[in-house]
Amino acid sequence: MPDVLHCAPVATYHIDSLDDPRLAPYRNLPDRALSRDGDRFIAEGRLVVRRLLESDVPAESVLVGDKHEAEWSAIMHDEVPLYVVPDALVRDVVGFKFHAGALACGTRPPSPTIDDLFKDDPQRVTLVVCPKIYGNENIGSIVRTCAGFGVTGLILGEQCHNPFYRMSVRVSMGAVFTLPIVRCEDITADLQRLQEHHQAQLAATVAAADAEPLAQASRPDRFALLFGNEAEGLDDPHLAMCDRRITIPMQLGTDSLNVAVAAAVFLYHFTP
Repeated sequence: MPDVLHCAPVATYHIDSLDDPRLAPYRNLPDRALSRDGDRFIAEGRLVVRRLLESDVPAESVLVGDKHEAEWSAIMHDEVPLYVVPDALVRDVVGFKFHAGALACGTRPPSPTIDDLFKDDPQRVTLVVCPKIYGNENIGSIVRTCAGFGVTGLILGEQCHNPFYRMSVRVSMGAVFTLPIVRCEDITADLQRLQEHHQAQLAATVAAADAEPLAQASRPDRFALLFGNEAEGLDDPHLAMCDRRITIPMQLGTDSLNVAVAAAVFLYHFTP
């Protein structure tokens, strides 16, 4: 028997027309269009949608095919409308063959600040900083990795892709709803604040033979790991701000790891 997330009757609406305005957010819209329209995002899949409903992130609605109506009526929040569409129309709504069982439209929460990351446990803070990561899949993987290793927060620079884009939300398996994620307007100023106001040590993760080997690296209580994109690494100005450089030694002619994989290796070493 499914866990029940509500006590009152669910507001269920049966929709049989693709022109129904309530389906507008689900109609295969580009992520940028959804973001402009009230900072909306789409979550897809049973587990991801359920994690959205269990989180503090606002959900506007859930969309399911009619064969899944009973399942979702049993686990929905009463204040979130459930839209039920004939299974034959679901593919026409979302624009591809859909097997994930459910979609939800949510509203992206406000970004916390750098200072917010130090409120719960100011003595021991572990941060991951990505000044310029482009791939939505990499962003989603990094979010999931950070959540899995208990990172205090993820800091994304101005040029990073939106972590609430559909691919990122899906790859994160819903971790994007619970991990504190700071979206910087000025990553350089925020890095300076980490160092000068919060006394956090900045460590650059690099592919360099002369850097500190990860196996020998210790960490301070307030610690931020910077990861660059796979094509260019960290920019010189961000490297220059870091207090140290740490590397994962490579073998068999391998130059580097995927950034999400590298993040997992570093965090396994530096977190309990």
